[in-house]
Amino acid sequence: MASANLRAELECSICLNIYTDPVNLRCGHNFCWVCIDRVLDTQGGSGGYSCPECREKFPDRPVLQRNITLRNIVENFLSAQPDQESGVFCTYCVDYPVPAVRSCLHCEVSLCDKHLRVHKKSPEHVLCDPTLSMESRKCSIHKEVLKYFCNNDGSCACVSCYVIGGHKGHEMESLDEASEKKKETLRNVLQKLLTKREEMEERVQSLQEHRRKVEEEAPGDTERVTALFRDLRRRLEDLEKRILRDISRRAERISISIRDLEIKKEELSRKIRHIEELCNMTDPLTVLQESDT
Repeated sequence: MASANLRAELECSICLNIYTDPVNLRCGHNFCWVCIDRVLDTQGGSGGYSCPECREKFPDRPVLQRNITLRNIVENFLSAQPDQESGVFCTYCVDYPVPAVRSCLHCEVSLCDKHLRVHKKSPEHVLCDPTLSMESRKCSIHKEVLKYFCNNDGSCACVSCYVIGGHKGHEMESLDEASEKKKETLRNVLQKLLTKREEMEERVQSLQEHRRKVEEEAPGDTERVTALFRDLRRRLEDLEKRILRDISRRAERISISIRDLEIKKEELSRKIRHIEELCNMTDPLTVLQESDT
């Protein structure tokens, strides 16, 4: 029920089909671009324009504003419908929706397989894959189907652009030719990208193999490194103890030397005092009889 209600809201009041390339008027009502454009063409001869829905009048031909939000809603709705590949319905199947197989840019209609068989086959009736936005395939200036590609400006152009318009005298080629050239360029780029991706994949595989070997060797390497550093720590501890022991012994030896020197210094001081006393005596006999040591 919700889907049916939404579908009713998405139907153009002119063609009674789901909006195709929806546009809106200043009054806010929406229509298919083709539908309202034809209505306005018809009203142009009567000297005034009005909305087919609310009849609001416009002094000049209203500018059609594309309703991007509504178009996105339509596309999302159609993409969610079963048994529907393109999301575009045949313009002429008004009783019930039939998926379109082609769109005619000249007539601005979409056709199912049945109506395609009876459609005009003349060259100006350019057919394309089913589309909801036919205006994007037409020249914005001359409203003609885009048939050429301008190499000077890098843009698509219609016949009028080529003959009398802004692309006159430019280097032009058909869309098919330009498309094939671009595809060839893209294929070359694609080949380079594929080659680069293959090289990266080979590199990744090589690194993965290397990682596998590293992971396999990691336990043994870890054990060897742990043992090595354990031995180094033991050796460093032994060296530290030996050096500290040598430092302690060296200080002890110095202390012993200082003690011995202090004893000798005291003995020298005693002898100095004795000799000084002898030197100060006035009795010659006493000086001669006293030992000088």
